[in-house]
Amino acid sequence: MKQTDASKDAVRRNWKRTFAVIWVGQAVSILTSELVGYAVIFWLSLETGSAETLALAAVAGMLPHSVLGLFAGVYVDRWDRKRTMILADTFIALCTLALALLFFSGRAELWHIYLLLACRSAGSAFHSPAMRASVPQLAPASEFTRIAGVNQVIDSFSCIAGPALGALLLAVADMGRILLLDVLGAAVACLSLLFIRIPNPPRDRTARPGLWRELRDGAAAVLHIGGMPQLVVSAVVALLFIMPVGVLFPLMTLRHFGGGTVEMSIVEIVWGGGALLGGVIMGMRRYRANRIVLIALMYIAVGLSFALSGLLPRDGFLLFALLTAIGGIAGSVFNASFVSVVQERIDPAVQGRFFSLYSSVSLLPAILGVLGTGFLSDSVGLRSTFTAAGAVIVVVGTACLLSRRMRGLDRG
Repeated sequence: MKQTDASKDAVRRNWKRTFAVIWVGQAVSILTSELVGYAVIFWLSLETGSAETLALAAVAGMLPHSVLGLFAGVYVDRWDRKRTMILADTFIALCTLALALLFFSGRAELWHIYLLLACRSAGSAFHSPAMRASVPQLAPASEFTRIAGVNQVIDSFSCIAGPALGALLLAVADMGRILLLDVLGAAVACLSLLFIRIPNPPRDRTARPGLWRELRDGAAAVLHIGGMPQLVVSAVVALLFIMPVGVLFPLMTLRHFGGGTVEMSIVEIVWGGGALLGGVIMGMRRYRANRIVLIALMYIAVGLSFALSGLLPRDGFLLFALLTAIGGIAGSVFNASFVSVVQERIDPAVQGRFFSLYSSVSLLPAILGVLGTGFLSDSVGLRSTFTAAGAVIVVVGTACLLSRRMRGLDRG
């Protein structure tokens, strides 16, 4: 046991070198995934011109992750996490390669694309929680927030560059060749993981494997931490109102502010740029601030950005863009703070279950937002949706700020 602990300590001491290797692989993989994902959406838009097709594609890209996430974490915690990530990336690469071959042969059909999006979603249901749950085994707790910040930078940069590169490549190359970039990205990610060692947390080898028992054990480990259930519920409630509103940003730009494709692009860029800046802020250094207070303030900032956007006149597009950037910064800071608190406070042996279930539940609002876009815009009204959702998020943030039990999760 002492030798094992000494080995884990040695791994944590070399965390910068370890994460440098991981980040190189993940940066390439995430960028190519975003690039290909947007290229597929653009291709569907050009080929079909159907909003229903795009909605179905969005659901196909989220629903498998949401469903599998309910129990995938049990296997993430049970299996070797490094091997799980490599197998998940390999599965996604093989599915993408199969679709590329169908495009090369001229036999690709719409349902093939839906199937690929679903397979990519299924693979990420195992890869994402395995990656997040591995952090406590690779770095000291004092660095969790910085690591989450750098991860946010990689994600945000990919979200900004992905649409532009996807559109550019679609103009000069066919879909088959573009899909091969995702295969290359997955190969780079797998190769980078081969150069590092990821220790697995201690497990109870005497207990018989059981899906429901392991899910209950994971839930019990979270419920026994004072303030953690409230933190998780607040995050889920906030996302329930944040993600559907996010789907309405293009419609708000078009219908209320009278913008076009340029204005829609500006809104997406400033949101992504804000998220990138937030990640840079969190990744630059360690902060002594109480992260729960920071999370609560970020809820309030996002809520105010939504509520004020709903009150803007038709000639207030520039203010809308500014508020969107503020929301992007706040969302990024919230995410880095939330993930680092979870990684520090929850037992690493059950973190796969936590992150898997959390990502599953978090995707449901996005799915509802995609499916309910028409209802929200036509029945509730765009401005009313922004204002009401923002007000609820502000209330959630205020409640978190006033909760002594939640603030006790982190002393800064």
